[in-house]
Formats: sequence, structure tokens, C-alpha cells
Amino acid sequence: MDKLKQIESFVAVAAKGSLTAAAAAEGMAPAVVGRRIDALEERLGVKLLLRTTRRITLTHEGSAFLEDCQRLLADLANAEASVSEGGVKASGYLRITAPAGFGRRHVAPLVPGFVAQHPDVNVSLNLSDRLVDIVNEGFDCAVRVGDLPDSSLVSVRLADNRRLCVATPTYLARAGTPRHPNDLARHDCLTLSTDASQTRGWAFTLGGEMIHLRLNGRLDCSDGQVLHDWCLAGLGIAWRSTWEVHSQVAAGTLVSVLDEFAAPPNGIYALFPQRKHLPLRVRLWVDYLKQRYGDTAYWQQKS
Repeated sequence: MDKLKQIESFVAVAAKGSLTAAAAAEGMAPAVVGRRIDALEERLGVKLLLRTTRRITLTHEGSAFLEDCQRLLADLANAEASVSEGGVKASGYLRITAPAGFGRRHVAPLVPGFVAQHPDVNVSLNLSDRLVDIVNEGFDCAVRVGDLPDSSLVSVRLADNRRLCVATPTYLARAGTPRHPNDLARHDCLTLSTDASQTRGWAFTLGGEMIHLRLNGRLDCSDGQVLHDWCLAGLGIAWRSTWEVHSQVAAGTLVSVLDEFAAPPNGIYALFPQRKHLPLRVRLWVDYLKQRYGDTAYWQQKS
């Protein structure tokens, strides 16, 4: 606590330009502020301030230390604000990007609740299946589904993402039920036609190892929602996420097959640039998603 008080007094003196003004701002005697500065300099073993009868100036070491101290105090204020209703409020412009299908269903509906909690934050949501370069395109946060490529971005896992092979009862009655992933070569598989999330193929676990099968069918599409609709129309087997098909599988509209060969879940992630000091609005948005996605009941209601 003494160290923190010393730093607070040092920042106040540097900002006000005098011990008297800093002491008035902190509501204490100038002598107390002076003793704190002396103790800080003695502890660090360097001179931070040059004091004369007319003014106070920062030394070279003091200038460098001041910048770190200001960031430290700002981080502390943000940390307290994130758990305190009476703290500093998040504000500013929050730019978010997410995949189109997932974003329509599981990001866009959450934005109104977030801005209701943080009325000083303005949100811009970009929905695109293109792999957005969030650093060069100026986004604060991206929501991504599936395996992540290596990058300098910071990632926070929000929830598991499982993939299922699904088809309608009508299709399976007509074409038969696959019992092994290799059986899919004889089925109409509805696949993505882009270099998006299925470039390596559909993932399965065989003999304790994960394999990827590149499958072909009479129909492919670059839009996952279209594949989902085709699957519901009985046109073939699709490999879809549980967030898309959970309710239909539960209702029996779609049937999940090859479950014993299902690959381990990948994830749903929040990504943001590598920043030493993450804006409070971004931190609160990520926490908000973690809280919502971490609730099992949410997926049962929304899928």
C-alpha cells in the first residue's frame, strides 16, 4: 500500500507541477507528499524529480518511470471498474467481426444486451466469412470458430465447438446409414466449396488418432447456411456444428451419425491484437461472451 501511495503522489506531482498543488488535489499536507517522493526515490535509488523553489521538473529516469506509473494506475482503475458498479465506465467505439452464420445467430443477438449494460460504448459489428485481418483493418475483437492458425493475436477460448455428421431420416432411409467414415465415399456429402474451415476435410477419430477426409458430392456451396438447408431438404449428409443443428437433432428432424468417430471439439474464440493495455470496453465484451457462452442453457435455447 505504501508503494502505491508513493506512486500516486509521484504521478500527481508530475501532473500538477508542484508539491502544493498535488497535496491539495490529494487532500493532504505538502510535507506528506514530499516524504512519499523522498521514500520512493530512496527505494529506487534514482532521482525522479528536480525540485527548486520555483518549479519541479522530471529527470530522464523520472520521465520514463512516469509513463509506466500512469499505465499502472490506469490498469488498476480499469480492473476495479470491471468489478465495481461505481467505477470508471467503459466508453468508446468497439469494432467487432465474426463469421456470418455464427455471427447472425450468436453474436448479433448479444450486442443489444451488452450496450444496455454499457451505454457509453458504441458497437460496430462486421459479419463476414472472409478471414478478416483485425490488426490492419482496425477491429478491436474477432469471434472465430474452429481451429486457429498460428498468429500474434491473443485468443480467449469462450466455449467448445463440436462437429456432427447429420442427415434427415428420409435421406438415411433412402441411402442407408454410414457405419464407418470410409462409408461416406458412397454418400452424397454436402461440402464447402471455399478455402474456409473445411480445407483439410471432415475430421474424425480413428484408432485414437484424428484423420481428415476430403469428401465430394454432387452439391457444394460456399455458404454454410445453404448446406444446412440442403441437408434439411434431404439432399445428403452435412458436417455441421452443434450450435447449428442441436435443436433439430433433439427434435429428430436431423439424425446424427458416426458419433463414435467424432473428433475432439475445437473451440469458439475471441481474438484481439497483442496489446499490453487492453481497452476496458474490449475486456468487458470478452467477459460478456464468456459468461453467456459458458452457460449450457444458452446453447440449448439458441441452437
